[in-house]
Amino acid sequence: MEKPFHKIIASSMAFLVLLSTFSFVVDMHYCGSILVDKAVFSKAETCGMAMHSGIEGLTEDSCCTNEQIAVEGQDELKVNFEKLDLQQQVFLASFTYSYINLFEGVPQATEPYRDYSPPLLVTDIQLLDQVFLI
Repeated sequence: MEKPFHKIIASSMAFLVLLSTFSFVVDMHYCGSILVDKAVFSKAETCGMAMHSGIEGLTEDSCCTNEQIAVEGQDELKVNFEKLDLQQQVFLASFTYSYINLFEGVPQATEPYRDYSPPLLVTDIQLLDQVFLI
């Protein structure tokens, strides 16, 4: 029971570290107020109505907009405990000590005759003495 529990906890912690260090960019293209395309890890496709500023005689801006949302992952995984003040360090140490001692194992009962087999029956003693349970 203990080994599968440890495997589940280790896998979930590894997955948590992976997710906390993962960074990505979501690129969205709007034409007016309508979302045309959304892409993760790549450039969003345009609607084809993008106006170029190099064309003479056009002073209007394009109705299309691009929006990027960048989610940055954590760069440092090492926690520095020197930034904690004395009260926080005492609380952390006492909490850890009490939490570890909370799960002390219960001593298992010993079975002294587990490795010995019972004696072989030569005759049925109850039948021999004619003692029957009613």
